[in-house]
Amino acid sequence: MEKIKIITDSTADLPRSIIEKYEIEVLPLTINFGEKTYVDGIDINFKSLLEKIEEGEGFPHTSQVIPQRFIECYKRYLDEGYKIISLHLSSKMSGTYQSACIAKETLDSEEIVVIDGQSVTSGLGLLVIKACILVEEGKNIFDIKEDIINTIPHVKSVLAFDCLEHLVKGGRLSKTAGVIGNILGIKPILAVKDGEMAVEDKVRGSKKALKYILEHLENVQLDEKVPMILLNAENEDIIEVLREKLIKEKYNFVEAEVGCTVGTHSGPRACGVFFIEKY
Repeated sequence: MEKIKIITDSTADLPRSIIEKYEIEVLPLTINFGEKTYVDGIDINFKSLLEKIEEGEGFPHTSQVIPQRFIECYKRYLDEGYKIISLHLSSKMSGTYQSACIAKETLDSEEIVVIDGQSVTSGLGLLVIKACILVEEGKNIFDIKEDIINTIPHVKSVLAFDCLEHLVKGGRLSKTAGVIGNILGIKPILAVKDGEMAVEDKVRGSKKALKYILEHLENVQLDEKVPMILLNAENEDIIEVLREKLIKEKYNFVEAEVGCTVGTHSGPRACGVFFIEKY
């Protein structure tokens, strides 16, 4: 059986229990407030990110993992006899995937497979978990790559956002839509489609947002091999009801907290579910 190391980046927002269970290597992006730089998940967490924004340090921007960081990581594991699956957030959202490709080309190794996950946050996290399961099943890196690529179109999500300010500042929602939404209490329902965030629908009020998510779950068939992920960004009102529903219906799921890179755009009081549909 091959020694295979799964590598991803911090935008996968994987819970610590999953990272430790599968011994996943997570390379962090960086969060920048002016000239100050913080390492996602190490120097800064989501709560402290929000505090810095509220304290007037400005709106942050994020930076990709640089090629040299990938080269160092890949070389270390290759020297230890591993083959590598490197799975990263959508190339439409960051240059991290391109950095990984540059590192692979620099090392000129056929024992490295780099995959554009075409997703972010728990959508990417689901693909990473599936890759780990395939490793446990004894698949080789090329079979895993093929399986993951075939799975990508079937990664689905439904996310409710309460605070529209960050979506507007991050360029995910127009200023006009943000103003109208805040006045009318509109909650945008977003999903990741074709590697980008897209507005699926708009509902008025948290109760209707919750109803939308629950009805969506009732109309899908899930890939039961990979757990659903319940993602939270400090939205305790909706998350409690969602959690109770998933437990009552005996869904296989894990919980995750949004990280700083994704949280920069989502802002607080967002939550939702990510899953792989059966295909």
